[in-house]
Amino acid sequence: MRTGHMAKGRHSLALGIGTLMLSILAGCSGGDDDSQQTSESKESGGDKTVTIGSTNFSEQLVLANIYADVLRERGVNVNTRLNLGSREVVFPALQNGEVDVLPEYTGAVLAYLDQKGEYSDAKSSEEVGSALDKVLPESLTALKYSPAQDRDVLVVTSETASKYNLQTIGDLAPVAGELTLGGPPETRTRDAGVPGLKRVYNVTFGNFRSLDAGGPLTRGALADGDIDVARMFSSQGAIVQNHWVILEDDQNLVPAQNIVPIARRDALNPTVRDALNAVSAKLTTEELQAMNRQVEVDKADPASVAQQWFDDHFNAAANDQ
Repeated sequence: MRTGHMAKGRHSLALGIGTLMLSILAGCSGGDDDSQQTSESKESGGDKTVTIGSTNFSEQLVLANIYADVLRERGVNVNTRLNLGSREVVFPALQNGEVDVLPEYTGAVLAYLDQKGEYSDAKSSEEVGSALDKVLPESLTALKYSPAQDRDVLVVTSETASKYNLQTIGDLAPVAGELTLGGPPETRTRDAGVPGLKRVYNVTFGNFRSLDAGGPLTRGALADGDIDVARMFSSQGAIVQNHWVILEDDQNLVPAQNIVPIARRDALNPTVRDALNAVSAKLTTEELQAMNRQVEVDKADPASVAQQWFDDHFNAAANDQ
């Protein structure tokens, strides 16, 4: 009996203290204040960490680091998972929540998602942007796309261009059977690659070499003559550096490729959204080319190149105010 009374006494005391504490807390903060505090926490990002991912070429590393720099400057906790692989690897990671934000290219991601080709006629920046909004999974959203573009292009040396009189992709049709195309493995299956070249231009190469996405393997193979045609990116500094020739896509196989942040909706708040949109507004194609040249030709560190762009566009603006 004594033990029972002691237990009841302790229980009653605990309840009394608990009730008192709840009353004190209730008196210190009203419901409106709680709601405001929660709203402000969500708006500022709170303690949530935004994870930025990237695919496996230098421009992506630069862009992802720029996103990270701007978000950190605005007080957002940021984690990066860079150089993860091709879109076929990285985009599913975005969909399943392993990453929250990706720097993307409007036309390329549209082609990736539009498996049935319902929007294959979309070519301009506006058409592609509108179509992309329609095919994105519900959990994802495309923020504002930048005027900066980086298009998939076919590149040849000036010697090859002169030998075969090549100016456009269509000029390859009579001679492609004698030539070797090199590029990332996905060039075999993407519509802007081997399938589209045959469908739009009737171009079928004699051989294909699986290399990288405009990286050192592809650039080295083109320079050494191991491949005749390289699938690269229009903003790559190495093209101008080596006096290589971009073959004109006169039939518009490749749609507009504006840089765009693709994000998980549950990772967004006004701070994150505004920061990423600010990057898109300031980025230009010429700056992409310059930054890519620094990384590819001058061997600069992508994170350092991104930091310099951030300093030039955001810190300088802040200092002027």
